[in-house]
Amino acid sequence: MLNLVLFGPPGAGKGTQSEKLINKYKLIHLSTGDILRSEISMGTDLGLEAKKLMDQGLLVPDEVVIGMISNKLDSHKEANGFIFDGFPRTVAQAEALDKLLQSKNSLIAGMIALVVNDEELEKRLLNRGKNSGRPDDANPEVIRKRIVEYNSKTAPVANYYKDQNKFTSINGIGTVDEIFNSICAVIDSF
Repeated sequence: MLNLVLFGPPGAGKGTQSEKLINKYKLIHLSTGDILRSEISMGTDLGLEAKKLMDQGLLVPDEVVIGMISNKLDSHKEANGFIFDGFPRTVAQAEALDKLLQSKNSLIAGMIALVVNDEELEKRLLNRGKNSGRPDDANPEVIRKRIVEYNSKTAPVANYYKDQNKFTSINGIGTVDEIFNSICAVIDSF
């Protein structure tokens, strides 16, 4: 099973590349935001628990998110693998994900990080903000704050996978196809 963590700051191109990877490798895309919304709309026990916390303005605990991921893995046992997007964001989440996958006789094949300089990220996000209607993509100050937050919080997760020799960085600047071909070369080496 091919399980990948696609990593990169907002605007790095994860969504664009995920779509292409899903089509080529027949993977299931696991976005924690999508999973939370799905569990809540289905009214599952975990979804109801998450909604109660979110309604209070609290973060959903890792064990609840891991439980939701476990449900998704179980409902797609025939999958060739999964792309994890937006998770793990902390070392504790990475460790919990490893334990979960081990319990299902699987593992993370690798983390692929799209590296894009802050200036390019800001340009991309402002451009995306013109069309997306997302207020967080239209304000340069908010964009810079999101990039700083990403850089400060997620660097330890990259180190976690580096320590396992599962981390590869890819230049996230170039044409969509150039970047995709670089990612595929890494995946094919797994």
